[in-house]
Amino acid sequence: MNSPFNDLRLISIAWRLDRLRWVATAALAEIVRRDGTCMWSEPHDEPPWSGEQLSDRELAERLCAGCPVQDECLELELRTAGADTVGVFGALPEDDRRDLLMHWQQRGERAEGGD
Repeated sequence: MNSPFNDLRLISIAWRLDRLRWVATAALAEIVRRDGTCMWSEPHDEPPWSGEQLSDRELAERLCAGCPVQDECLELELRTAGADTVGVFGALPEDDRRDLLMHWQQRGERAEGGD
């Protein structure tokens, strides 16, 4: 069950993503491929934290630290994977993204003045 703090955090993220609402999915994919820091590393490179025991949240934060397209990545993943999301996208682990999904789906209603 989410804590009230985490719910507020996720609502805030959903609102922040609203600026990307009208960006085409293909354009988001191109932006993430071109500018995502995870795309810059070689597949065989060892991450600097290998061997450390990290929670999923800590791993997501480290993997995406400093990435200039975290929001675009997160928006793209929510659009394309929805509740079936796995791994790390947009500096959030999959459990957080699944919890975010409901708030993200409601953003259109909020933007249009609905409940």
